[in-house]
Amino acid sequence: MKNILLLNALILTILACQPTEKTAEQQETKKEDSASFDESNSDRKAVELADKVIAAHGGEENWNNTRYISWNFLGARDLVWDKYTGNVRIDFPSERSTYLININQDTGRVKISDRELTKADSLDKYIERGKQIWVNDSYWLVFPFKLKDPGVQLKYVGQDTTKNGEEAEVISLTFEKVGFTPQNKYKAYIDPQSHLILQWDFYRNASDSAASFQNVWTDYQQYDQIMLSSGRDERELGNIKVAQEWDDSAFEEF
Repeated sequence: MKNILLLNALILTILACQPTEKTAEQQETKKEDSASFDESNSDRKAVELADKVIAAHGGEENWNNTRYISWNFLGARDLVWDKYTGNVRIDFPSERSTYLININQDTGRVKISDRELTKADSLDKYIERGKQIWVNDSYWLVFPFKLKDPGVQLKYVGQDTTKNGEEAEVISLTFEKVGFTPQNKYKAYIDPQSHLILQWDFYRNASDSAASFQNVWTDYQQYDQIMLSSGRDERELGNIKVAQEWDDSAFEEF
C-alpha cells in the first residue's frame, strides 16, 4: 500500500505539460482548432523530424479521425476519452473515486468514496483535478501526436543514444504559456529509420541540466489507424483500446 501511495503521489506531482484544449460543442462532429502550431518559434529540422514522427505513428489525419481511446495508466487508474466531445471517464480504484468530466467545458460529476459531490466549490476543485489527471495520463500515451500542438516550441538537439544504447535524433519541447506546467521541458529521442519515439526525458524546469526521469518506449502496436507504445521501462500503459464507437453511458453513469 505504501508503494501505491508513493506512486500516486509521484504521478500527480509530475504533471505533463500539454496545451489546453479549445472549447467545443457537445456533439458528434469535430471542430477545427482556432489555434495552430507556430513554426516561427521552432527549428526547421526539429519541425521536419516532428512531422516524420507524427506520420510514423499514423499521421495527422488518422489521429484527427480517432474518436475514443481507453487505457490504464501505470496500474493506477483507468481512463476513457472521447476526443470529439471532450468527455472523459476516470476510475481511480485506490481513491474509490470516479470522474465523469468534460475537459473542454470544465464541467462534470465526481464521486469520491461512493459519495457524489454536490457542493459547487468542492465539485469545481475535483473537476480541475480530474482534468489535470487526464492531461498527464493522455500525454504519456499520445505524446507523438502532441509535438506540434499550439504553444509548443521545438529545437533540434542533435544525435545521441538512448539509455539502451540506441542511436537517435533528439529534439526538445518547451512551452509558451500553455498547459498546467509550462515551465516543463521534454526531450524526444527519435529512431532515424522508423521515426518512432525511442525514449523521452522529462525536465521539471526547462533550465534544469539533468532530467527528472527518462523512460525508454517499447511495445509498439497498431491500434485501429494509429501506432502507440505501451512500455515505459518497468512501467506500462495497459488495456489500450482505440475505437470509433463506444457506449456513451460510460460518460454518464457511475
